[in-house]
Amino acid sequence: MLDCMATRAISPLNIVLMLCLITFWGSSFVVVKTTLGEGLTPIAIATFRFLTAGGLFTVALVLNKSRKGDYRLLVERRDFLKLLLLALTGVTFFFVAQYTGIQMASASIAAILVCLLSPILISVFSARMFKEQLMNKNVLGIGIAAVGTFAVITGGALSVHGSSSNFLLGSSILLFTPLMWAAYSLMGKRIMEKYDPFLVVAYVNILGGLFLVPFSLAENSFHEVFTMSLSEWSAILYLAFTCSLLGYFIWFRVMNQVKASVTSSCSENH
Repeated sequence: MLDCMATRAISPLNIVLMLCLITFWGSSFVVVKTTLGEGLTPIAIATFRFLTAGGLFTVALVLNKSRKGDYRLLVERRDFLKLLLLALTGVTFFFVAQYTGIQMASASIAAILVCLLSPILISVFSARMFKEQLMNKNVLGIGIAAVGTFAVITGGALSVHGSSSNFLLGSSILLFTPLMWAAYSLMGKRIMEKYDPFLVVAYVNILGGLFLVPFSLAENSFHEVFTMSLSEWSAILYLAFTCSLLGYFIWFRVMNQVKASVTSSCSENH
């Protein structure tokens, strides 16, 4: 059984998909940092990204339903509450914290905290919750993948900007993101076993985007949707399409086929 799982985990398709995740989610650090420099707030970027992504997921679900008449769009009431929690931990709170941390402590620090801590936490928690055994090669793979992802994102250079107080506060905020991502990934793995993974990520993105609207209204940034530049819209569309629509679907698809500890070593930020 273990040999079969190992073979399945390193299948060519899974490798290609996880490499795509590294590209999509790794590049999001740079895209967000650039967009923050153009004037959008962290909450505004997250809100516009996930409202756009929610629209894309809605269209995709309608197309799925039209192609497959028996495609299930609704979930049980008790599971809807779980999806609400997934949306909060995996989208709303996660990205408010991450984008704020990037603004205050730089993308490099975000890469360190998210890329190095997330796979460790997910592996430890999955070992306890799902009785998954971590072998030496798993631990080594987690370390190599985490450091490699950090090197790709930062170009091997650690940059810190702003005052020391902003740096410390931003780093403290970022410390919560690995915990939220670990909780999101492990909870998502369980509910994904019951429903189509694409349906799960669609609910998460749609609900997560809606939950961000009150934050944007509270800081009075929602009106910026009407004054955004072409480059800002391009960044939002890139984040919504590649990092959300494609990225989330790939993440849960791979999670459904390989152990959580294996997947966590390949991509932690998005």
